[in-house]
Amino acid sequence: MFDARRIKGSAVSWIRGYFEEKGRGCCAVVGISGGKDSSVTAALCVEALGKNRVFGVLMPRGEQYDINISRELVSILGIKHCEVNIKDSVDALLASINAAGMTPTRQAEVNTPARIRMTTLYAVSAIVNGRVVNTCNLSEDWVGYSTKFGDSAGDLSPLANLTVTEVRAVGRELGLPSNIVDKVPEDGLSGLSDEENLGFTYAVLDRYIREGTCDDPAVKEKIDTLHKQNLHKLQLMPCFEYNP
Repeated sequence: MFDARRIKGSAVSWIRGYFEEKGRGCCAVVGISGGKDSSVTAALCVEALGKNRVFGVLMPRGEQYDINISRELVSILGIKHCEVNIKDSVDALLASINAAGMTPTRQAEVNTPARIRMTTLYAVSAIVNGRVVNTCNLSEDWVGYSTKFGDSAGDLSPLANLTVTEVRAVGRELGLPSNIVDKVPEDGLSGLSDEENLGFTYAVLDRYIREGTCDDPAVKEKIDTLHKQNLHKLQLMPCFEYNP
């Protein structure tokens, strides 16, 4: 049985240890989307480092309908933050590509904002002397539901080995409100929920990850295929081995 209290404590200790070894004097920079993952990540960092060493970055693209949840989260945690609207940057880049004679595909339109957001996080991190904290969880990573060099990037990843179900449990243990912990997961870019995009629920995926069981053979096959196709997002870039 998942012990949320123990895992929360272990994650806090791990984050503290990382900053002692590789980020002494630095702050944790977290992109705040208003979802459970970024909220739990930020809350864990606050427990590990104190609120004065955690910096939140809100990055709406134009009008974000749920931006108030992000603002609520930074208020609850009492952390310093800034709000950087990425709309002009994304639009300018896509327009420049279009002007070069190439029409951006749907994939480009969905992934580019995530990569602009990560660029923004590293720009802010350079200003505030920070380390960028990745907010992806095991369930998303398992099926490649992240953007390479976008939200999959970062300097440390506290939730990488926790499923969606487990992240929610840790969020409750941290005392985060239900409207954040139980918020329907969505990428904020495609207009669909994660589960609509994937074609199966996180409950089904999490059970398969932890227990190896899936009642629907078609869903099992899809999960296995996605996992295999997207492993490159979690691995180091292949390099030619020079043998003199």
